[in-house]
Amino acid sequence: MSVNKLEDLRQKKAKILAGGGKSRIEKQHSNGKLTARERLDLLFDEGTFVELDAFVKHRCTNFGMESVEAPAEGVVTGYGKVEGRLVYAYSQDFTVVGGSLGEMHAAKICKAMDNALKMGAPIVGLNDSGGARIQEAVDALSGYGKIFYRNTLASGVIPQITAIMGPCAGGAVYSPALTDFIFMVDKTSQMFITGPQVIKTVTGEEVTAEALGGAMTHNSVSGVAQFISNNDQACIEEIRRLLGFLPSNNLETAPEYLCEGDLSAVNDALDSIIPENPNKPYDMFDVIKQIVDNGDYMEYQPYFAKNIVTCLARLGGKTIGIIANQPKVNAGCLDVNSSDKAARFIRTCDSFNIPLLNIVDVPGFLPGTEQEYGGIIRHGAKMLYAYSEATVPKLSLIVRKAYGGAYLAMCSKDLGADLVIAWPSAEIAVMGPQGAANIIFRAEISKSENPIETRARMIQEYTDEFATPYKAAERGFVDDIIEPATTRPRLIDAFDMLSSKREIRPAKKHGNIPL
Repeated sequence: MSVNKLEDLRQKKAKILAGGGKSRIEKQHSNGKLTARERLDLLFDEGTFVELDAFVKHRCTNFGMESVEAPAEGVVTGYGKVEGRLVYAYSQDFTVVGGSLGEMHAAKICKAMDNALKMGAPIVGLNDSGGARIQEAVDALSGYGKIFYRNTLASGVIPQITAIMGPCAGGAVYSPALTDFIFMVDKTSQMFITGPQVIKTVTGEEVTAEALGGAMTHNSVSGVAQFISNNDQACIEEIRRLLGFLPSNNLETAPEYLCEGDLSAVNDALDSIIPENPNKPYDMFDVIKQIVDNGDYMEYQPYFAKNIVTCLARLGGKTIGIIANQPKVNAGCLDVNSSDKAARFIRTCDSFNIPLLNIVDVPGFLPGTEQEYGGIIRHGAKMLYAYSEATVPKLSLIVRKAYGGAYLAMCSKDLGADLVIAWPSAEIAVMGPQGAANIIFRAEISKSENPIETRARMIQEYTDEFATPYKAAERGFVDDIIEPATTRPRLIDAFDMLSSKREIRPAKKHGNIPL
């Protein structure tokens, strides 16, 4: 081969690698953002990334686009290894035509998605784009549609992770919304259907881009995103961490890690973690840290619906998903947002063969007109549906309150829990002792010469008889009552026993979850 041809290839590749050029790269850095290629270098194990379709060009000749060069068509795609495992990725290049999506830009992303699905590998999208390339009109819109379609086909088959690392507006937000996990970078990323200027024009409302669609808005208010990071580097490190908790596809299980220490060791700290006063709050994370390997977990949606905790962790080196009520927020009651959060997390774990641990301390569903008008019946039903539908091992640990429909919604035996374990502090009943006594003993209390004393006595009688785990255990709804100190080894043993679980459901096209 001639030297000229080799030199020509090297020059072409160097031009592509330069992206939008030095000045635009410097501007990207000055805005606190890494370039598309820098992000991929951080995501993949060193030296493993293989770029595909670097020479692809757009075909647009409208509005002067025939003279616009767009190296790599504004998006870098390819594959590599993350902790030695195959992962596909695409990274939009804001230095090239603002990372805007056109026909061929979308085609590159679609090819990466198709390959990831064929290989059974996760796909990571690093989004930093001005949106649809207006000059390409309907071709750009078609590109988004093709991506949405592939997101849906891949859903539940391979993990799909999206990082919003810049602007994301209009139709561009729907691909992230169709993926399994959304990361956002604080202060440098936004998501919205219509931007601040359009809103001001149409409704007269004035709002900043950050307040409208910033990272904290979507992590704490809307619940659209699940994770928030301080900068690009931290975001990508968290994506690598998340991948370690996930299998490559729905036919595999998550990788196992060596768990140091005695797996049968008891932990006396758990014996005193529940307050003597049943109405006193405590932090559910104090329980979780004492149970999981090395006290380490990765919380899912930490700023949204804080009355329920969802996180990924490991027990005995194996990934589990944890859903737990948080007594320090709204007493751990279930509401509209916590039901949505839990149902989504349950279905995600079930899709990827991640066993579920449910830690229960729930006094009920949050009462009030706001919740009823907001559709708590429909949203609460999502949890019932998700738990009932899930076929992964399901283990419920009742540590304190488990009342009424909320007891069922936290995966009771009747909703398919494979094993239900309770602490002696558990209270399993239709409702709390005070409410129950007011109804059951209403006549007796009203006729009493000392109603206050009679009511207190009746509440105590009800508490002693029913606000315990023993009635439920007598009827087989609780499989065992254990000393809290023995919880960790007992859970490890239970999940090991459940690892061979197989469950077949009726054949159907798909169920109809109450969305």
